[in-house]
Amino acid sequence: MNPLLLALFFLLGSPDDPSSDAFRSMTSIYEQLDIHRPSWETFEKAFTGYDKISQNYELNLEKPYLTIIDLNLPSDKKRLWVIDLKERKILFNTYASHGKNSGNLYAKHFSNKKGSYQTSLGFYITGISYQGRNGYSMYLEGIEKNFNHRARERAIVMHGAWYATEKFILNYGRLGRSYGCPAIPPKIHKELIDTIMDRTVLFIYYEDDRYLEASQFLPH
Repeated sequence: MNPLLLALFFLLGSPDDPSSDAFRSMTSIYEQLDIHRPSWETFEKAFTGYDKISQNYELNLEKPYLTIIDLNLPSDKKRLWVIDLKERKILFNTYASHGKNSGNLYAKHFSNKKGSYQTSLGFYITGISYQGRNGYSMYLEGIEKNFNHRARERAIVMHGAWYATEKFILNYGRLGRSYGCPAIPPKIHKELIDTIMDRTVLFIYYEDDRYLEASQFLPH
């Protein structure tokens, strides 16, 4: 891992402590992102989780990327960000679908159960790419027990979809919905998957009380 991130995650303290150098570094990264950045509240939670995951899981040292999907936003907004923490810039800001039983314009219902067709909240580690029934796709490893640890069993992956486009939004007022997968626009899906695949962190977030109280990666 590059020296900046090593210092940030192992020497500067905890990002949940406002008096720490790590918190100041997190704030500095956020302030240098462009105007299309996620909300501070969402970024702070995502970054705090990234910090804890980086200390307990083997991540790709060549890819200091954090992907955030903020489901507090409606699906007609660009609610997915890929952030390069080293270069302090946004690599992608695009649309992402939610599960068909999670809601219509807004996702409000979440599940880890097979056959629920709902989105699973929490932190994931990205896997390898493959060719499947949805074309070029990427495996996701859910690392939060009771929230997303059945991702592989449920075939929750990232893939491109014709219904995750601005054209669909113009016709229906929202994105189409998946069986629980974070589907993204097909024009960029391969480039985005190739960027974040192979052990980077992805965070699917909604301000759900049960999740916020139980997640092992967020402060309580």
